[in-house]
Amino acid sequence: MNLTQWLWHGDLLTRAVALLLLAMSVASWAVIVWKSWLLHRAQRDVARSIACFWQSRSLPEALQALPALDRDRLVLPLVAAAQAPAGDTLAHAGGPYALLTRVLRTALQTTLRQLQHGQVLLATVGATAPFVGLLGTVWGIYHALTGIASVGQITIDKISGPVGEALIMTAAGLAVAIPAVLAYNVMGRVVARIEADLEGFAHDLRELSSHLATQP
Repeated sequence: MNLTQWLWHGDLLTRAVALLLLAMSVASWAVIVWKSWLLHRAQRDVARSIACFWQSRSLPEALQALPALDRDRLVLPLVAAAQAPAGDTLAHAGGPYALLTRVLRTALQTTLRQLQHGQVLLATVGATAPFVGLLGTVWGIYHALTGIASVGQITIDKISGPVGEALIMTAAGLAVAIPAVLAYNVMGRVVARIEADLEGFAHDLRELSSHLATQP
């Protein structure tokens, strides 16, 4: 009996578990492929954008050059936030330095949420897929035990199918979870490196803006 026949002859719970594992696998691999491309491009763009900014002669010149390099808008919001307008609200009550710190922090958090998008799905799949497979495993063992009870003795034809079902569910749960966990850990380290670069740039940008604001 091949996999298709096994799935077709399985009961409702068996099909539900198999389809759920399939959906989790498709979703996690879609996120893995998309985020791998996004983070690879983000690493390069962030490095190029920061270098371009420091080579610019002024903030307006940097704002003109960055859109061509910062395709995912990771650095540009920080530079734009450094030009916070003056006002008379409570946000401006703490002075220009406090206002600049606040707007840079907000821009940085927005950028980091963009980078971390999809990480929750990978973590969820990695944590729950083995237990979903375990549910199928327990159900297969239950079928094996009921088959034995129905005939009163152990026969290969009564237990081979349910035990095979249990083993397939166990393997399927691990096959779905392992790539998701590995991708989550690897991508988490890449996001952390980009985050460190952006935080350092935001700190330097705040110091630069404060210095420019004190100049006559």
